[in-house]
Amino acid sequence: MTCDGRGLCAELLPELIRLDDWGYPILTPGPIPEHLIPLAQRAVEDCPVLAIAMRRTQHKK
Repeated sequence: MTCDGRGLCAELLPELIRLDDWGYPILTPGPIPEHLIPLAQRAVEDCPVLAIAMRRTQHKK
């Protein structure tokens, strides 16, 4: 596990990431809403230990 529980991701993207009792992130499952993609990209880029990533997926309609 790369995450060391700093919580920066949750500060940058509280709409999709909350912290557990030990400070580790819990991500909301599912696609990222379009208007939050720039914030999600920043959370990924600013993670000091590069513990989170985004990936594109095909959505079933």
